[in-house]
Amino acid sequence: MKKKARDFFRRSISTFFTRPKITMETSHQHQHQQRYSYNPTLRWNPEVESYLSNAYGPAHFSRISKALTRPSCYSCIRVNTLKSTPDFVIEKLRGILEGVSICKCQVPGLEYLVFVKGSGPHSVDYGCDEDGNVKHPPKEVLVSRKCAEAVLRGAEVYVPGVLACSAHVEKGDEVAVSVSVEQPGAEGGWVVGITRGTILQGAETDPYHFERSGLYIGRGKAMMSRSGIFRAPEGIAVDFSDRVYDLPSFRGVLEGEIFLQNLPSIVTAHALDPQKGDRILDMCAAPGGKTTAIAILMKDEGEIVAADRSHNKVLDIQKLAAEMGLSCITTCRLDALKAVCSRNESDNITNHCCTEDSCDVTIQGSNLLKSEVEKIEVIATERLNAEKDFKKNVTNEKANERIYISRADIRKDMRRKRNGPGRNQSVGGKAEKSKGFAPNSFDRVLLDAPCSALGLRPRLFAGEETVESLRKHAKYQRKMFDQAVQLVRPGGVLVYSTCTINPGENEAVVRYALDTYKFLSLASQNPRIGGPGLVGRFEFPDGYTEEWLRPGQEELVQRFDPSSPLDTIGFFIAKFIVGSKEADLEQSAT
Repeated sequence: MKKKARDFFRRSISTFFTRPKITMETSHQHQHQQRYSYNPTLRWNPEVESYLSNAYGPAHFSRISKALTRPSCYSCIRVNTLKSTPDFVIEKLRGILEGVSICKCQVPGLEYLVFVKGSGPHSVDYGCDEDGNVKHPPKEVLVSRKCAEAVLRGAEVYVPGVLACSAHVEKGDEVAVSVSVEQPGAEGGWVVGITRGTILQGAETDPYHFERSGLYIGRGKAMMSRSGIFRAPEGIAVDFSDRVYDLPSFRGVLEGEIFLQNLPSIVTAHALDPQKGDRILDMCAAPGGKTTAIAILMKDEGEIVAADRSHNKVLDIQKLAAEMGLSCITTCRLDALKAVCSRNESDNITNHCCTEDSCDVTIQGSNLLKSEVEKIEVIATERLNAEKDFKKNVTNEKANERIYISRADIRKDMRRKRNGPGRNQSVGGKAEKSKGFAPNSFDRVLLDAPCSALGLRPRLFAGEETVESLRKHAKYQRKMFDQAVQLVRPGGVLVYSTCTINPGENEAVVRYALDTYKFLSLASQNPRIGGPGLVGRFEFPDGYTEEWLRPGQEELVQRFDPSSPLDTIGFFIAKFIVGSKEADLEQSAT
């Protein structure tokens, strides 16, 4: 039955979203045509590459690496069924996104999902003739890797993402957009090697000429001159006319009615199987996608505690919950490594939660979220108007004077815009800090653990992770799991998930959990559309052995493969049923 459901979903996906076949360059095609293309090679740390090649097999890992460099060919939209319906959303989207294929998911239980088809890879014309020759190399704008990864998902090129530019670029000029990817450094490690503001020459004498080969993501019109791009603190730098991958942007579209979310993340919420009236903890909840998905599955009846260690991320969860009209979500600032109260604190707990000032519940409820968000918006609007009035007055008073803004101030402003206002400068809102929760105080716990994120796509570089760093990720995940398992009551459910393809953070953590806590058992998941887990072990050159799943357990977890027909991100889900903890403690004591 599980295999039939998985095969049915894969057939429906492959039928509706068929990728065009990527034709390989033939030997007679000119080198310029190969240069002005998008054909990246994902770089890995050699030891990590060897490890993953052994885990998946060289051919399979090669397919995964190739898939990671490209975005998914469709966007998955979760409809807020408390406010709208899939059919109504599809009707609205067809009016907004003209000429785009849109369909409803056909898998039982996931009918509220809507798929919007993207397109690509496209062959972009950079001025080549029929033979592939480029008589006049196009002017170029070189962007950072992270900027390019966002562009491949449908974003625009904003000023902070531009690293370098051809000389004499003026507003309105046609430019080709290329990507700067980390290269091996002279002293080891990885470096970008390009200083912001560098002039691109476009000829082979350019020291960065060959680094950009096969890393062109589209072309468009420059919205600023070269000097404007490197002086302005914000704004769109390039307006695309042709993209290698064209995915629609949903920024500001049907806010509160829909939420753009990866398919495996939605399946994770279903794996938790939330019921009305449950008390649920989402341990690492930001940005709130899974939290709100769980709340909607519960029909907004019960209590969900959404915790995160970041103050501003907690405020983001509050804002999203208010935007979607959800009242069962409460938020708190909490380190997942300290999620359980100490015994002295938990003995005096009234409502299963400790705070800094008292043992009463001080977690902010979502019934206050809407008013808080309104306050934030009012304060932000007032500050924005004040800034505009101030700038207007300065302009009127000094109409004939040139106002000088130092480069240091520009850099500070760019960092502020990129990183957010910061805890002490946040505009309104409040995130209460919790000292943790009493053991056995939740019916269900979701641990979507921080990880190496090696399953996210598109990804143009993966060399930053080493074997040592991957082991550190797994170490912290085991510590978080130790906290999570204490918080679930006997008979409850614990779901563990990551967005990485690393078995050490997936199957190895599951193996650790089952070996350490005998009262845990793997449970089947519904719906099951992902693939099986990895069975076996891996022995590293230093003698360390990593144990994965045992035979028979692989079908009880879900592993989403980026190279599979599902065309999702790399993801992993494991569901545990918590048995009697007392019996296990007595057994361990004897």
